[in-house]
Amino acid sequence: MKKIKNYIHGKIVCNSKKEQSVFDPSKGEEIAKVVLSDENDFINVIESSKKSQAEWSKTTPLKRSRIISKYKTLIENNLQELAELVSKEHGKTLEDAKGSVTRGLEVVEFACGIPHLLKGEFSQNVGTNIDSWSVRQPLGICAGITPFNFPAMVPMWMYPISIACGNSFILKPSEKDPSCGIKLAELFSEAGLPDGVFNVINGDKDVVNMILEEKSISSVSFVGSTPVAKYIYEKSASYGKRVQALGGAKNHLVVMPDANLNQAVDGIMGAAYGSAGERCMAVSVAVAVGGIADKLVEQISNKAQTLKVAPWTDSASDMGPVISRKHKEKILNYIDIGEKEGAKLVLDGRNIKIQGYENGYFVGPTLFDNVKQNMKIYKDEIFGPVLSVLRADTYEEALKLVNDHEFGNGTSIYTSDGEISRHFTTNCQIGMVGVNVPIPVPMAFHSFGGWKNSLFGDHAMHGNEGVRFYTKLKTVTSRWPKSIKEGPEFIMPTN
Repeated sequence: MKKIKNYIHGKIVCNSKKEQSVFDPSKGEEIAKVVLSDENDFINVIESSKKSQAEWSKTTPLKRSRIISKYKTLIENNLQELAELVSKEHGKTLEDAKGSVTRGLEVVEFACGIPHLLKGEFSQNVGTNIDSWSVRQPLGICAGITPFNFPAMVPMWMYPISIACGNSFILKPSEKDPSCGIKLAELFSEAGLPDGVFNVINGDKDVVNMILEEKSISSVSFVGSTPVAKYIYEKSASYGKRVQALGGAKNHLVVMPDANLNQAVDGIMGAAYGSAGERCMAVSVAVAVGGIADKLVEQISNKAQTLKVAPWTDSASDMGPVISRKHKEKILNYIDIGEKEGAKLVLDGRNIKIQGYENGYFVGPTLFDNVKQNMKIYKDEIFGPVLSVLRADTYEEALKLVNDHEFGNGTSIYTSDGEISRHFTTNCQIGMVGVNVPIPVPMAFHSFGGWKNSLFGDHAMHGNEGVRFYTKLKTVTSRWPKSIKEGPEFIMPTN
């Protein structure tokens, strides 16, 4: 059976004997073992990172950029293999997996421009014969703790920019689908990245805590649930680390009466049920405004019933399984709760059976209508293919629903009214907003991050925010000896 180890200093290594099973979610069968690293493994990864970072930080941004450019080409050439690794261990369709790798690749492409992105500011003659300028310098050793739902894309939101800025980077991928992280590291070595600049250590919560407590690690990036994000943020900060911790979501899509209904329904299909709803930017709430609700629910139900739920090996599959048996049971429990709470179950995905894959972790598209604010299925992040429809009489009521929720990750509005759109984008208390766009994930040269309980820390991911997060600002004020007057000075010269 395949054994997945660590990638440390350019080699596949591991000392620990502790292991955990990796499953094929489509079949519910064990396909590999991943090693859960111990303290000795962690010491090795820290020593490697320290050894490499000092020299890498001195490498010119242009030379770093050239290595990253080669890396970009290698990812493009190995896109199929990377996508298959994602699909085999996560379960998402192959096209969805390819799309996720591509979105990560865009950040690699952005990082190729690091010589420009690291440019500071310069002011001549801030005082007589005194100049001042700023530079951005590497933090040192950075770490990323990434989730199971995007084993390629989310890591690539972190380490390419961190490494481009002159840091070494330690990746702790999800133990549920760890293979892709190893392959990404191997490709970076092939591109010419020095050994130890990018290390991958597999493990469970013990390794996570080692990362949070390790004094030589300067920053921690995290994506996952809100309770864990809050824990990561608080503990990392207590050890003096810089932190960006992205948490949960309950993304609302508001459908106005003047919206193109067909477009709205098409957008909801992919946003609610794509990747089996296991996305932090998935639409899990549709808010129908005015008299559009009945038609909206009817069309969503009709289209959702046509979606093909199948393993990733089926090229016609629209939606694969969820990640694990435990997670499937959690989702099914939420559907039970929704019924008990009084929501109308329009489409039930609990009893779906796939011939030949009876033990797979499949949940079919599920649709609730007449959901209320006080219901658990509305308050909680379910992280599965479960869509709740709430009805609002007015736009103001819909906006209040969006703003009152504890999460502030993403939202969208479908409308033909420019004034309403402008008001919505200005006044919604959400980090990422779409207009007639169901999943408003920014491109790599912008930044990704929510508000409220969806983000802990001051910096969003990738884009210029990523560069700022992975560097520290230094400001220099300079005057040369010949211009210095004799005698002591007690104030800052300003003229």
